Amino acid sequence: MTASDLTDAVAAIRRGDLVVYPTETVYGLGANALDPEAVGRVFEAKGRPRDRPISMALPEVSAAADYVRMTDRERSFCERFLPGPITVLLKRTDRVPDVLVAGRDRVGVRVPDHEVARELARRIGPITATSANRSGSGSARRTEAIDPSIRERAVVIDGGETPGGESTVVDVDSASIVRRGALATEVKSWLEDRS
Repeated sequence: MTASDLTDAVAAIRRGDLVVYPTETVYGLGANALDPEAVGRVFEAKGRPRDRPISMALPEVSAAADYVRMTDRERSFCERFLPGPITVLLKRTDRVPDVLVAGRDRVGVRVPDHEVARELARRIGPITATSANRSGSGSARRTEAIDPSIRERAVVIDGGETPGGESTVVDVDSASIVRRGALATEVKSWLEDRS
């Protein structure tokens, strides 16, 4: 990956186009998470049903204040686990478009523990955080494993092979793990210790 790869990716997202980017788990499919048309392109590229929400990636926890309302408990959780392979479901503000969250009142927030992903979000604002694969297919750890139909419509940042796995999805408000993934045991202990 070069500096011009990042510059090209930033320009693509600003145009409303798609970007494939590495994370600490798998390759993600990014677009401007606040642009309903760009988010629609993500659903289309993945063949993802519109009733399945997409998360957004931020550069750091402090950036979430513009897009979500956090309780003290949720903030403590985020400060403990982010950045990292965790998606936290938080109450969204009106700045988060309905299409991203399938009309729901919560949005999945990720702060990836990967400098490329965070730098994109730092330069653009929230970007979509969903795996760069066709819906129902396996996630990709290498760019060449990404479905050609996605690769052809995105600027691809090749960051080499990623570690794999998936983020754990957590609703701190209800103290529930929605999807088990990385650090699920630690997350469960934190939730139980603070119930």
